[in-house]
Amino acid sequence: MSAEARKGPRSRYRLYDWDAIAGIFAACAALVLHLLHVIETDVLLTIALVAIALLLFRDLRREAQDELLVESVKHNEATLDGILARLGKPDVMLVGPRSLRSASEAFARDARGEMVWFNVCLLMFRPQALFDALLAPALVNPKVVAVQFVLDESEREAWETQVLPKAQATGFGTKLREPRWVPLKQEAVSFILADTDAGSTEAHLSFWGEPFMSRQPGFDIPRYVFHVQAHSDLVPQLIEMERRYRAPR
Repeated sequence: MSAEARKGPRSRYRLYDWDAIAGIFAACAALVLHLLHVIETDVLLTIALVAIALLLFRDLRREAQDELLVESVKHNEATLDGILARLGKPDVMLVGPRSLRSASEAFARDARGEMVWFNVCLLMFRPQALFDALLAPALVNPKVVAVQFVLDESEREAWETQVLPKAQATGFGTKLREPRWVPLKQEAVSFILADTDAGSTEAHLSFWGEPFMSRQPGFDIPRYVFHVQAHSDLVPQLIEMERRYRAPR
């Protein structure tokens, strides 16, 4: 049974425009009576004027209702805008496996200035497809002037065998700066820092181990990444962390 049928006949009757129906019925009855010579022209004119007056009264009443409806809609819109303004933007957005590759490519394409890759596993660049999706977009991006890695000494072999040859093959290998080799074995945080066209800094943040990393034969690749927005208090913390490791020791 449809929702309209469940309302019953009384609800359906309320939908009819009874003012208009009454006016039309009165006009038709008066016209018939006039054609049958039951009423005179003056009476017919009077009935027509009364019907027109009823219709005008109905329109005036609807105008008032429409004005109230418009005011109600404007009030609701203002209330909704206020709620949305108070909600604000989230500091961090979680990027899952289904959209991780596209999000990483977009992050690299939108970067500018110097990009910093902190404590990443270089063996994840062994598959050419992952290199093309993660690092290559940053190298070919004309707005990125340099890519700086901060790495543990254990990543040196992977740097020389996996990253450098593939980067040079893109024709933009000169953007790669010599990594800052620092002890990071005990560091569980991995992130990428990049400036945006708005002049702010954003980050892709991940953590070593499950469930954030996916274990592949011989290397780990990110499974979940936190996209840290520019207004988040995490951004200056990550910048300070990276500077602390890059500072001369």
